[in-house]
Parts: sequence; structure tokens; C-alpha cells
Amino acid sequence: MTVPKNGQMLPRARELRRNMTPQEKKLWYQFLRKYPVKIYKQRIVESFIVDFYCASAKLVIELDGSQHYTEQGEAYDAERSACLARYGLEVVRFTNSEIDTEFDAVCRKIHTVIQERQG
Repeated sequence: MTVPKNGQMLPRARELRRNMTPQEKKLWYQFLRKYPVKIYKQRIVESFIVDFYCASAKLVIELDGSQHYTEQGEAYDAERSACLARYGLEVVRFTNSEIDTEFDAVCRKIHTVIQERQG
């Protein structure tokens, strides 16, 4: 199944690519950019822009700042994850703190999930 994307969101996705958070930059430049399986940053999936997307593993990688832990943020994330699941996508979430303090463990987890989903 092809995952649709809302082309009207392209300017915003480009802006987010140019202005990644420090944690997104760390994960991208120190791990994902040269990962042997293609991973996209700030990819449009339907009407959402996901932090990182691995099409071959049908995997979305999200880095969550404090706004994700409000009642409104959690409700939005649940709705978004349910929408992405309809396309067979798995969402893995990490906190910004995990990127800062447990980077190697985050990278191992991403690698494991990609390997399992490519099976």
C-alpha cells in the first residue's frame, strides 16, 4: 500500500528539515543519515509531518519534546498514531531526554525494530 502525502505541506516540511531540533540533528547526523537502509527526515505522511520515516520497514521515528506530554499533546499523538497504523506503519517514540542521555540505547532500539520489520 502506498502511503499518501498532502503536497500542500511541502513548504512546512522543508522548513522543519532546515530547522531541526538539537536532538533531531544529533540522531540524524550521528546515526540515521548513514544508516544502511534509507531513512527520510521530516517526511509527509498523509497530512502529518513525521520526524523520521523508513519506508522499507514501514517505521516512523518520533522525538518528543515536552509539548507531547500535555493532555492535548497526548490526544493528538494518539490520533496521529492511529492514522499511521492504518497504513501499516509502526511508530516508535523517544523523548528528547533519551536522545541526550541514552543515545546508544536509542540507536540500538531503532536498529532492532528496522531489522525485525524488514524480516
